[in-house]
Amino acid sequence: MTRTLLPLIAFMLFNLFTYAQTKSVRGVIADLSSNVKLKNATVSILNAKDSTLYKFTRAGHDGSFSFESFKSGSFILLVTYPEYADFVNKFSIDSTNSSFDFKVIDLKTKAKLLNEVIIKGQAAAIKIKGDTTEFNAAAYKIQPNDRVEDLLKKFPGVTVDAQGKITAQGKTVEKVLVDGEEFFGDDPTLVTKNLRADMVDKVQLFEKASDQAAFTGVDDGQKKQTLNIVLKEDKKQGYFGKVDAGYGTDDFYQIQAMINKFKNKEKIAAYFTSSNTGKTGLGWNDAEKFGSTSGMEVSDDGMIFITGGGDDLDGGGRYWGEGVPIAHNGGVHYENKWNKDKESINTNYKIGALNVKINKNTLNQNNLPTGIINTNSDAITDNNMFRQKIDATYTIKLDTTSNLKVVIDGTLKNSQSDVRNSSEATREDNTRINKSERNTNNDNKQQSFNLSALYTKKLKKAGRNYSISLSQAYSKTDSEGFLNTTNNFFDVNNVLTRQEKIDQFKDNDILTNKLSGNVTFTEPFSKFFSVVANYGLSFTTNNAHRKTLDFDLATNNYDQLNPEFSNNFEADQLVNQVGAIFSYKKGKTVFNFGTKTSFVRFDQTELYNNQEFNRNFINWLPQVMYQYKFSAQKSFTFSYNGSTTQPTVEQLQPVRVNHDPLNIQEGNPLLKPSYNNRFNLRYNTYKVISGQSFYISGSGNFTQDQIVSSNTTDGEGRTVYKSVNLENELPYQVNAYTGFSRKINFLGGMNAGLELSVSSSKFFNYVNEELNSTSSLRASPAVTLSRYQEKSQFYFSFGPNYNAQEASLQRQVNNKGWGYSGYFDMQQKLPKKLTVSLSSQYTYQPSSAAFESSFEQLIVNANVTKAFFKEEKFKLMLSANDILNQNVGFRRYASGNSIIQTRYNNISRYFMFSLIWDFNKMGGNTPKTTN
Repeated sequence: MTRTLLPLIAFMLFNLFTYAQTKSVRGVIADLSSNVKLKNATVSILNAKDSTLYKFTRAGHDGSFSFESFKSGSFILLVTYPEYADFVNKFSIDSTNSSFDFKVIDLKTKAKLLNEVIIKGQAAAIKIKGDTTEFNAAAYKIQPNDRVEDLLKKFPGVTVDAQGKITAQGKTVEKVLVDGEEFFGDDPTLVTKNLRADMVDKVQLFEKASDQAAFTGVDDGQKKQTLNIVLKEDKKQGYFGKVDAGYGTDDFYQIQAMINKFKNKEKIAAYFTSSNTGKTGLGWNDAEKFGSTSGMEVSDDGMIFITGGGDDLDGGGRYWGEGVPIAHNGGVHYENKWNKDKESINTNYKIGALNVKINKNTLNQNNLPTGIINTNSDAITDNNMFRQKIDATYTIKLDTTSNLKVVIDGTLKNSQSDVRNSSEATREDNTRINKSERNTNNDNKQQSFNLSALYTKKLKKAGRNYSISLSQAYSKTDSEGFLNTTNNFFDVNNVLTRQEKIDQFKDNDILTNKLSGNVTFTEPFSKFFSVVANYGLSFTTNNAHRKTLDFDLATNNYDQLNPEFSNNFEADQLVNQVGAIFSYKKGKTVFNFGTKTSFVRFDQTELYNNQEFNRNFINWLPQVMYQYKFSAQKSFTFSYNGSTTQPTVEQLQPVRVNHDPLNIQEGNPLLKPSYNNRFNLRYNTYKVISGQSFYISGSGNFTQDQIVSSNTTDGEGRTVYKSVNLENELPYQVNAYTGFSRKINFLGGMNAGLELSVSSSKFFNYVNEELNSTSSLRASPAVTLSRYQEKSQFYFSFGPNYNAQEASLQRQVNNKGWGYSGYFDMQQKLPKKLTVSLSSQYTYQPSSAAFESSFEQLIVNANVTKAFFKEEKFKLMLSANDILNQNVGFRRYASGNSIIQTRYNNISRYFMFSLIWDFNKMGGNTPKTTN
């Protein structure tokens, strides 16, 4: 199968020939604003491919310069003069352009430009202002109906993968804004995949500071790589949109529609999607869309959160790439500014329904001190979910020194889940130990409401300010369902020894309400050194009532309370938090250090047994961050954070949970918090002119007194999981990433790169009172090639990967081996308004001591598009998904003392015919085709 990729590689490689000829370059250096010729200005000619010096001279008394006997090739003109901003310009000399006359080069003073460096191209393509890189959209050629995503691919140092993930100057872009505001939330790909490229004036790339840092002026190191899409003034009036409808073989279909109406600062947008092809939205991955957090936990600062569970009874309606989904999703967005921009509102309403049917097979190798239990299970799942969500953000500038921001959101969600599971567990000699048939279903209703307000005030002294925040979070989950299971147990001779039948009704009601407030005060000791002090107070009330009722044959009803699996739990929590973070910022250096301390009172009562657990915690949260910025595109950052992880309420409660009767959870009220030590470092550098980038980053987490699972597996294969604190061991997880890329001129301007990611971890658990360690190692080197031109583009990545998972109890039965993975994506525009696209993904995982079969997969997708009319507003598309019919869900991983492999159904081969209509009535015209 690997050979299949060779033609793809060969397709991308080509040569670019240059011919040396004698040419000339000339120009005049001046400051037109002062009508002065800048004599003795330094003029350098650099080779574009490596920035090495080719020629050098100084401007004459009249500001003129000239170079004779010039060879052919690509070069960079660099002009420098004291107190003036540098001038940089790329140009080429060839047989067509035998000479190059820059005419008058108008230099700007640094004071006037505020330290701008202008990189001129066809239309001032790139401008760097301090820490912001600004791309001029007019300098890049686009095609009719191109999206912002297509425009971004043409920017040097910016890459976009098949899923829409954006990487800029070696960092992942986490936020995309439109005119400085969020658009349908802050998911990047929603904007880039749907906003038209011809509406864009410029794109600004920068690291966005946190709201707190932006207000206080104290750099906390918490930054997100951000793109701001600045629209053309004449494109802020009118409407535009897209309708895409397709139908294919095996009744696959896809419908997508979106309309946007802009009127100055007022923006209205609406969308709708319906499909069974895996597209659950407009092409972005919104974790809140069809999922929810689960369980009951205490955060690092002692706050308690209780939400619906994530097991077979409580979960439902989620799609994470497993199974075949039928999704309907829609939403409306509105934003506006008024009162001289002092007031603004940004609001969204979303509604969605999702059905997912999953067929899943799981192989579980359970490593015990005395041997191995292998379990083969099959599950058929049918999940349904319907959700509505609304949110709004209102901001007002009260005066020149104070602001108020109010955020409100609410969610209503109903979900149903039905799971049929059958499993068989065997000993090492393949004799059966147990066999189970289990059916569960659940009906879940969830409500949530959140309200927060933030007031900020700047005082007379520069840098002195304070803020006050108040918030409320309310959530309620009511769920009920049934558990019906039959378990058969066998002896070593395969003889049935016992049968167990369970028929239960589950009724769970969970309520959480939290009120909190926080005050911060910033005091500058000097221009470079300041402190941010804070005090926070929160009060949380929780009630979790879980009832398990056994079926009574006498009454033919579920009316027998099972006390072993039932509890009524109440918890009140009061948290006082104080802290101080000191910040030093001077020149290129930023240094922060300090700590926050939470005093937590946690009172919990189990009402069935009248048991009380009163706990008090002191949580220390120290932090250190050091950053040195060599330049706007080159920096080094190191950070350390210490934190405590409190045991979850489910881990603390001495109650058994039998959602899976062969795997039972049991609480432990004697647990104590664990302490985490987290380290992060990153070095990155990016050269704008050559497009060269290099980055290396690493992170590590070492945990003391980690809360681990103590598993007791009996002779019938039933396991009871109980949480305990690990002693005398230090679990860890370490990750490292590095990458290098640059434009290769002798390959026709192709971008080439090398990447390497390495991760290693070691975790512990107890198995039948013996300590087990599970070690994992993954190393993935890769080579990447890409090129984005006006009518063609491609991206290629391929490399080996080494994976190893090993449990200390059974080292000889491990999962180790070398695999391969690759990805290829290309698009070519042909005459007659035809476009051909192809993408493929290759995966190979070898067999191992734990799994006797290897896994190999090559997924190939393709489409052909025919456009009509001058502006290509109407298109016909024929697409093929998974042409080789190999799209089978597969995953291998280690968890505790188990090594697990899963296979699941997925969307496989189909062919689809689609009609696409792009409409646009904004100020100005849609660009015409260049065909």
